[in-house]
Amino acid sequence: MVELKAEKSRRNPAVILYILIPVAIAAAVLFLFGGKGFKKASAPPPAQLPASFADPVQTPATGQAEKKEGEYDVKITFLYNYELSGIAVSTKRYIGTSIGDRLAPKDVAMAWGDVARNNDKIDFHWSQSGRWYFWQTESYEIIAPVGGVDGVNTHSANNHLIAADEEVAKDISRIQKGDLITITGYLVNITAEDSGGSTFTWNSSTSRNDTGDGACEVIYVTGVEWLD
Repeated sequence: MVELKAEKSRRNPAVILYILIPVAIAAAVLFLFGGKGFKKASAPPPAQLPASFADPVQTPATGQAEKKEGEYDVKITFLYNYELSGIAVSTKRYIGTSIGDRLAPKDVAMAWGDVARNNDKIDFHWSQSGRWYFWQTESYEIIAPVGGVDGVNTHSANNHLIAADEEVAKDISRIQKGDLITITGYLVNITAEDSGGSTFTWNSSTSRNDTGDGACEVIYVTGVEWLD
């Protein structure tokens, strides 16, 4: 018996054949964290979904914001205006003392387009850990309607959300798996330095087609709208 599973972390695709006897796997694959935490994202039936969740819209932007985060002076450089509509397929809180955890205490994995419209039909399993996100299915055939592995990878993404103000921070904290939402703001690069000379950088992806480390979007969020 052969069961096929697909995994994606930070939009890093890996398709893994799991066989019920030990076998050598030639290609390196990402560890699935023991298979824990994979739960199907809830979503309304297709009739309740908007007619289309188009690809995220980004247009060039200029400007920056600055903020103080603990001992760090943080510079937030705007790269693109950004609007993302879709289904929140997974959310993950990061409660820690690092500058990244303080800036973006919650990641939201989103799906749009055909992946969003078929989320209730396809037995996806979405999860997040370590600022990565993962997806998993049982076969190639069931993801054919959404364009296979490439279709899923280009129509879902992990997003590090930095709130522009306290009200936006409250809205981000309310986002739950299965919510239909629009996130607006900016794709940004982050640079920060503390009084001791320690530095921190965090650069956003600016493409939906990239995969691997660094392919997550870093979003300076100015608004969250619920669509249902």
